[in-house]
Amino acid sequence: MRRKRLVIISGLSGAGKSVVLRALEDFGFYCVDNLPIGILRGFMNFLAGQETNHYDCVAVGIDVRNTGSSIVELPSLLKDLGNSAVTVELIFITATPSALLRRFSETRRKHPLSTQNISLADAITMEEKLLDPVSNSADLRIDSSHLTVHDLRKRVRDNIAAKPADQMALQFVSFGYKKGVPTDADFVYDVRCLRNPYWELPLRDKDGRDQEVIELLDNDPLTSKMVEDISKFLIDWLGCFEKISRSYLTIAFGCTGGRHRSVFVAEKVSTIFKNNNKSTRVTHRDL
Repeated sequence: MRRKRLVIISGLSGAGKSVVLRALEDFGFYCVDNLPIGILRGFMNFLAGQETNHYDCVAVGIDVRNTGSSIVELPSLLKDLGNSAVTVELIFITATPSALLRRFSETRRKHPLSTQNISLADAITMEEKLLDPVSNSADLRIDSSHLTVHDLRKRVRDNIAAKPADQMALQFVSFGYKKGVPTDADFVYDVRCLRNPYWELPLRDKDGRDQEVIELLDNDPLTSKMVEDISKFLIDWLGCFEKISRSYLTIAFGCTGGRHRSVFVAEKVSTIFKNNNKSTRVTHRDL
């Protein structure tokens, strides 16, 4: 019997959990929204006993719609639910308070924690604090603040649906510091000390995937050393993360605008791991 895959989708209200679940359903997952935490153990036992491949890939939504006390128990519960027949991944979907306020205002939906005495802003703050332990325990965090619905679906397809069940996925992200550091990164490397192709006028409108930029940075000894040093560090420590059954590891590279150096380094490091038969994905956030 093949090992089942259970993906638990949690996160902040308005961040895009429903979009993620619908996308996974489109990509072949059996999906259940708003599963009560109390029946999670029984649900996993059910999956483990199924011989049909209909339940090979399952996704469930568990969020603050469960009672506050039970959602806080989710991280410790998952540690106790060791099951050799089911691989469990916890995905947390988040967004900035300003993005959430804008979305609730646009859709006129009611936040699950808001009441006549609790404003929308206060409800968002309460939920963020309440789900902080869940967020900290997540295998993967996706910040949807700057993502369209189509971007989020693509992220789900590339980073979750296409991931092999028993292999850790490495996600390499480039970004620009002027638009903020990704909140869902496990490692963040600042590459602003490298030579900046922006100041070469013929290269200004190109990016780190264009051959002219690649040649410029490939011939820069400092850039080559940084790529080598970062890759060696990750290779040396990757096994430690695999031993604790991490399903995802997100590595971000930042330059000023997120166009040249960070893109180049993300592509280079990703290729090194891809050539070593690792599951890799590259996202250029600010292109």
